[in-house]
Amino acid sequence: MSEQKVAMVTGGGRGMGAAIARELHDAGYSLALMSPSGSAEALARELGGVGVGGSVLEAADLKRLFDATMAAYGRVDAVVNHTAHPPKGALLELADDDWHLGLEMMLLNVIRLCRLVTPVMANQGGGGIVNISTFAAFEPEPFLPVSCTIRAALSTFTMLYARRYAEAGIRMNCLLPGYIDSLPQSDETVAGIPMRRIGSVAEIAKTTAFLLSDGAGYITGQSLRVDGGVTRHV
Repeated sequence: MSEQKVAMVTGGGRGMGAAIARELHDAGYSLALMSPSGSAEALARELGGVGVGGSVLEAADLKRLFDATMAAYGRVDAVVNHTAHPPKGALLELADDDWHLGLEMMLLNVIRLCRLVTPVMANQGGGGIVNISTFAAFEPEPFLPVSCTIRAALSTFTMLYARRYAEAGIRMNCLLPGYIDSLPQSDETVAGIPMRRIGSVAEIAKTTAFLLSDGAGYITGQSLRVDGGVTRHV
């Protein structure tokens, strides 16, 4: 079994996921990355890691990622759950399938991967999990009804998991990005951000790496907003 720490990242080939993967690589982690597009496999080759083609919507693909990680490294110390964006639309015009897709994409994927990695982390004496969520989880935006609703549930699951497995040395937190440069943003959006700028994927990556580090060793069960001050609730 490798002595070097190992991180698994879903949606790890582009945008925030790719930036997180690079940051963790620079921090000394061996990597296992997954995405449906092939980009995670390409990045894994570049960074000397393991790449798997697959979707977080498929339990079998998550299992393949886990199996590939264990086969290559024999351990897993960190997991970053990062996914694409769910369907958008008017609140009552979204179909049942849209809501079910959001559930699979943003909550069940986390639960399924936790079932796989938790026994390994507990046996190792600890580990860290970060769920990439959204600033709108606690300050809902009308144009993101599926994301807001399901990711609020993700924060609840995060607290439940953190309390349950704290004694085993496993920490779980949510990171709630605001408007980030992984997607194009309008001047109007920028004007509504107190810091008057869009956040960078590098900033999200560094915050993720911090939450997985020993420096955050007493932080668990939290939903940390990284949004330039755009949310207003206390």
